[in-house]
Amino acid sequence: MAAEPSGNQSVERALTVLRALSGGRTELRVSDVAKATELGLSTTSRLLATLESMGFVDRDPVSGLYRLGLDMISFGGAVLNSHPVHREARQTAQDLAADLGLGVNVAVRRRDRLFYLLNFEGRQAPRPFVLAGQYNPLHATGLGKALLSGLTGEQRRALLPAAALHAYTHRTVTIHDRLDEEIANALARGYATEVEELALGRACVAAPIRDGSGVVVAALSVSGPLSAIDLPAREAALARAVIEAADSISIGLGYLGPAQVAVPEAVA
Repeated sequence: MAAEPSGNQSVERALTVLRALSGGRTELRVSDVAKATELGLSTTSRLLATLESMGFVDRDPVSGLYRLGLDMISFGGAVLNSHPVHREARQTAQDLAADLGLGVNVAVRRRDRLFYLLNFEGRQAPRPFVLAGQYNPLHATGLGKALLSGLTGEQRRALLPAAALHAYTHRTVTIHDRLDEEIANALARGYATEVEELALGRACVAAPIRDGSGVVVAALSVSGPLSAIDLPAREAALARAVIEAADSISIGLGYLGPAQVAVPEAVA
């Protein structure tokens, strides 16, 4: 008889199953999960049954397909409610989405990608899915550029090697020298823009959020279809609204002004 996996291995396998269910398709067969996790069918089936009994996975009684269980929301809600940026930004972002009629997003940097803490859809920028909990690239988004503005050029290159600057559209910035220029402009103006760099037909305006030490800890953006964003006519007004909202959140986090801004240290 094969030896039972260690406790750590069992936890790792269970988390791998949950990650497989959280990506892309909403419902999967046991064989789909086994393929995605590179686990055996019997092991996968056993893990799914255990996770189902604990409420972390739901199984459709008719199709037999698995999806993440509603109890996972409890964990996500608890994590968000304990995050200082989420607590400080939620009402501000919701009010801004209602005022502008556009999508408003708040994100933090998780290693080499941005992670959405929250988003609200305005009437002109509806979405069929929730952005919170999703990841996106740093170099191809306004939010990402705002987050990267807290790093030096050397730090950005260490974080994002040239090969990591993937092109998502013909407009995506894929060269560090050009990204340096974009971020220098963002620092000078106080906000970053992105037009069809991640997805065609969409644009955004974003500004950094700082904590009490002046470090960039998050970013806020307004986003939507090109027709709704209308940067040629609205850029100044949108930039002002985004900067004011980001500054309000920063003040709530203890930021006192430019004199406190932490200057990024170069990577040795």
